Order: sequence, then C-alpha cells, then structure tokens
Amino acid sequence: MNATILDYVIVAALGILVGSGELVSRYRDAPARALANGPAFFYVFLNALASVSALFAIHTFNWQFGVTGGGETLRWTQVGAAGTGAMALFRSSLFTVQAGGQDISIGPVTFLQVFRDASDRAVDRLRARTRGIDVSQLMEGISYEKASRGLTTYCLALMQNVPDDEQVGLTKSLALLDGADIAPEIKVRILALNLMNVVGPNVLKAAVDSLRRQMGE
Repeated sequence: MNATILDYVIVAALGILVGSGELVSRYRDAPARALANGPAFFYVFLNALASVSALFAIHTFNWQFGVTGGGETLRWTQVGAAGTGAMALFRSSLFTVQAGGQDISIGPVTFLQVFRDASDRAVDRLRARTRGIDVSQLMEGISYEKASRGLTTYCLALMQNVPDDEQVGLTKSLALLDGADIAPEIKVRILALNLMNVVGPNVLKAAVDSLRRQMGE
C-alpha cells in the first residue's frame, strides 16, 4: 500500500477510535450498542473526516511542526498531529454567546453536538425498553428492604476496579432512593437500574441469582 494512502487510513482509524470511544463511554451497561444507530455512525464518520481533512491540509501546506530534515520522523509527526489535533479543533468553539442565562458555544462543536445528542437519544430509547424488561424480570419476587441492605455491597465486592467516584455517586443515588416516597416494588427496580449502570447487567444478574433466596419477599 502506498505510504500516503496508508497515512490517510491511519488517521481515519484514529478518528473512528476517538469518536467511538466517546460514545461507548457514555453507556457503560451496554457499550457496544451505543454505536448501533444511524446518528452514531454519522458522528463517528465526522470524526474520521476531520482527521483526514487535517492531514490533507498538513500535506498541502507542508506543515512540519518544528521537525527538521524529514523522513519517517516528520511523517509520523504529521500523522499524529492530524489524528489527534483535528479532534481538538473540531470540538472547539469560535466564541460564546449568552441566551436565556446560558452560555452557548458557536463553532464546529455546535454542529458536532447535534449528532452526539441525536445518538444519545436514539440509544436511550432503545436501551430504556430493554433495561425495563430485564430489570422487571430479574427483580421479580425480590424484597426492596432486603435487597437494599446487601445487594449493592455484594455487587461492588464482585467487581475489582470500580472507581471511588462512581461508588460515591452510587451511594448518594441510593440514599435518595431509600428516602423517596415510592412503592417498594418500584424502588427495587430503580435500585437494580442504578446498580446496572455501574456493574453492568451480567454482574447484576449473577449477584441477584446468587442472593435470590436471601432477598425473596
């Protein structure tokens, strides 16, 4: 493969990885499904296009980024700058205006945000139905009072690398849930949804199945 073509393939792949990683990180319970919709594909495509366009500009204007001589060092510097620097540029705002007491960024980031928000909504709608059915079935016959005393601790114990900030956020959310005036049958499902966000559906199912006898109503 021609070296120039290979460079464009590499920067496009970097753009795809960055865009995909951003979407995947927003849906921790089912990260792969974050990419399974049209807006997500287009969002990832925009990231790849930004990187390719940046490399084209770098080659056109012969930007060397302080590298003297040339050769492989210059080549990979240009590829790295296009693959990573383009992302920062595409997410930048040219200026900020205030409307209704809120700061609104004007620039490429505004255009990009439209497709990321559309992807978020598409994934949320798809995941909401599946999550609701899964949690309803999984928590059938589980007592909220019993589950709230040990299920969270057990799930976190099964995991080995849950960040401290996520554990703190989970604890706060469940404390608010415990004090809410909601029917226990609904509370136990909300408890499961909060846990699913942190540990994922497979760990949650394993925990509930192993403790089902102790948490039964």
